Amino acid sequence: MKTIEREFIPVILGNDINTYSLARAFYEEYKTKSIVIGKYSSGPSSNSKIIDFYAEKNLDRQEKFMETIDTIASKYSSKKIIILGCGDSYAELIMKNKNSFKENVIAPYIEEELMNDLMKKSKFYEMCDKYDLEYPKTLIHTRNMGENFTLFFDFPIILKPSNNIAYWEHEFKGQKKVYKLTNMEDLKATINSIYTAGYDDSLIIQEFVPGEDSHLRIMICFSGKDKKVKLMSLAHVMLEEHTPHGLGNCALLMNEYNKELSEMIKNFLENIQYEGFSTFDIKYDYRDDKFKVLEVNLRQGRSNYYVTGAGYNLAKYVVEEYIYNNSMDFEIVNVENLWTVIPMQIAHKYVKDKNHIAKIKDLIRDGKVVNPLFLKGDNNIKRLLFLYKSHISQFIKFKKYFVR
Repeated sequence: MKTIEREFIPVILGNDINTYSLARAFYEEYKTKSIVIGKYSSGPSSNSKIIDFYAEKNLDRQEKFMETIDTIASKYSSKKIIILGCGDSYAELIMKNKNSFKENVIAPYIEEELMNDLMKKSKFYEMCDKYDLEYPKTLIHTRNMGENFTLFFDFPIILKPSNNIAYWEHEFKGQKKVYKLTNMEDLKATINSIYTAGYDDSLIIQEFVPGEDSHLRIMICFSGKDKKVKLMSLAHVMLEEHTPHGLGNCALLMNEYNKELSEMIKNFLENIQYEGFSTFDIKYDYRDDKFKVLEVNLRQGRSNYYVTGAGYNLAKYVVEEYIYNNSMDFEIVNVENLWTVIPMQIAHKYVKDKNHIAKIKDLIRDGKVVNPLFLKGDNNIKRLLFLYKSHISQFIKFKKYFVR
């Protein structure tokens, strides 16, 4: 696979699908290789022909992080370094150090003060109130409250940490990304387990918005240096992963268009003066016919290739904005496409809505389907073996964990 040396080098941090999706976008638009740095010598970006991959186990530590980025910036001092994080901890490190990088490092992110407000879900929901974004009924639980709290909504409920990064630093048996609980006894026991493990920030107790995976939506946005939104792309979730650590990760998406919802989120982003990629997790509530925002990620989401695969290359938006100073015109994506990281047999088995199945089949028939991991020509045998094992394992995971 031929690559072209450019005046910039993408440096992408992480190990998962997100890293390969971005590197693929840079390759497809500019035929350039990306540098991907992860904590482990594994994942879809390892052994790729379009990526120079490095492992650094302490990459998420402040000192090692700065040392790593400074080394790359010095080594390629004649080039611009575009740094992008593919996990919350990496995005946080970039934002915290945004003004301390060497001059040739470009960090398309918000400032630390706004980051602190948005990363803490309790603050984020306050901002939603201010700018008229709907979200589920919510109680903020702090450690000193203990069991002295009363819910003003019914079970089932969702329990999740307000601070994801701090939460995953304190592992314990049975730890999950999100908890769906059906009674007060289990709620109090889970809260106790989380705090006993060492987590010390607040927790979010939230009304469960009814509905299966297909009630979920993902919205990925890009905002320029002028704090104006340039791109918005909505996707309709068909299936999520259902493993304890994977719950909340998309497995199958269809692009969707909703101008009203897009305009509401655009208004929010521009009012708070946002810059860079953002990803909103949203759920449709059929009880009041409203879309409820669940949370925001201050980076492109794991499933970001659904945007690039639909014809709106995310790498191009970054490069045109920050390298060539050519800001793109605002656009809401209105293209039908299918994004998947699972075999289609799983989709046909677990997607139950007949209309959705029919649409999926139509898109496959018309060739409007992308899997971000399989790029023609990127066929290193070690990488293909990793992808094959990962692909096949999805059958086992869905059989074991999928509960309707």
